[in-house]
Amino acid sequence: MSLEEKKQQVVEDFSVYDEWLDKYEYLIELGKGLEAFPEEKKTEERLIKGCQSRVWLDSEERDGRLYFTADSDAIITKGIISLLISVYSGCTKQEIAADDFGFVAEIGLKDNLSPTRANGLVSMIERIKEIAG
Repeated sequence: MSLEEKKQQVVEDFSVYDEWLDKYEYLIELGKGLEAFPEEKKTEERLIKGCQSRVWLDSEERDGRLYFTADSDAIITKGIISLLISVYSGCTKQEIAADDFGFVAEIGLKDNLSPTRANGLVSMIERIKEIAG
């Protein structure tokens, strides 16, 4: 699935829900689906700065594509990072660097988060772009 197709899928998935409470529930479910993140990878270098809760992001490059794994100690935040890595894992650095992450605004995520979570979201996006940079 291409990056554009993955972003469109997220927009469609979120459009199913009318209420933000339901969208939060969906985010929580996404977070529960994250693969286990090894304790030994929960290091300072992998910790995303600017998030109120703790979020770890790891990446590896295989065949010219980046693959991300992540974890968080907060359920909504875990869902947010899960959403981001589900879209950008498997993309090339060029695809990520050139992307505007506009689907995040399209689903209204940042506008419906508390200010601290919204700042964390921005920090997660910046870190993904930094890895791809």
